[in-house]
Amino acid sequence: MPEITDRALARAIDAERSTTRAPRRRSLRPGRVGLYAGVVVGAVAMLFPFLWTVITSVTPNGTLAGGPTLVVDNPTLEAYTTLFTSMPMWRIVANSFGIAIASTVLQMITGSMAAYAFGRLEFRGKNVLFGLYLATLMVPLQVLVVPLFIEMTKLHVQDTYFALLAPSIAAAFGIFLLKQAVEGVPRELDEAATIDGAGHLRIFTSVVLPLIRPALATLAVFAFMGSWNSFLWPLVAIRSPELMTLPLGLSTLQGQFTTQWNVVMAGSVVSILPIAVVYLFAQKYIIAGMAHTGLK
Repeated sequence: MPEITDRALARAIDAERSTTRAPRRRSLRPGRVGLYAGVVVGAVAMLFPFLWTVITSVTPNGTLAGGPTLVVDNPTLEAYTTLFTSMPMWRIVANSFGIAIASTVLQMITGSMAAYAFGRLEFRGKNVLFGLYLATLMVPLQVLVVPLFIEMTKLHVQDTYFALLAPSIAAAFGIFLLKQAVEGVPRELDEAATIDGAGHLRIFTSVVLPLIRPALATLAVFAFMGSWNSFLWPLVAIRSPELMTLPLGLSTLQGQFTTQWNVVMAGSVVSILPIAVVYLFAQKYIIAGMAHTGLK
């Protein structure tokens, strides 16, 4: 009898080990190998321009003879020293940061409030008005430059920080993005808050906004990138060198006859780093925001 019990116990232990055994590693099929190879090739193709930019920025004398190279004999940071001493780069970077942050905050405020109105309130002509907002997404900035310039001139704010900021205070894309997020918040939460005596402002700030934070983060990244990389409107809106943003400052580095390409690439690195840092820290919110709003 004890022998039978020991055998049963041994079988039970073997069965448990077989069920808890680590799963087998997937075999590398030709299709999977090809997929991995394609991903690696795509990653290298995407990263090579950035790598070449960094390497060229530390190349002495700004020479690009022989085409792109990944090997530098005597790397130096002289280009970065020249960049920050030949022009008021700190002021230019501060201008870009200030305009980008102010534009981002204002778009988040106006976009979230408009999205709540379109997503929660009922008023006559709501769908028509929202359709007009979406229609503005199909109008390129090049078409709006002249009317915006005339408007800024009539308001006597031309060549000011406000002129740089005014066209980006509200954005139709932000309203559309946040409206999808607001509509994804259950209305039962609004009803519960209304029973507790909350009005629209309290519901908006205490119920809706905390639940659409991924969409807000997504809008913040897009708004910051759009303002940081903006070139055409600052080129038209300002004339004073002390108001220049980073894209305008980088455009002045290319001379008519000769160009110090290492200095140009150093400026490009300075321009790319903030965007890369912002995206790396906010990428999980971007993915969550896209999934929450249903955008592809």
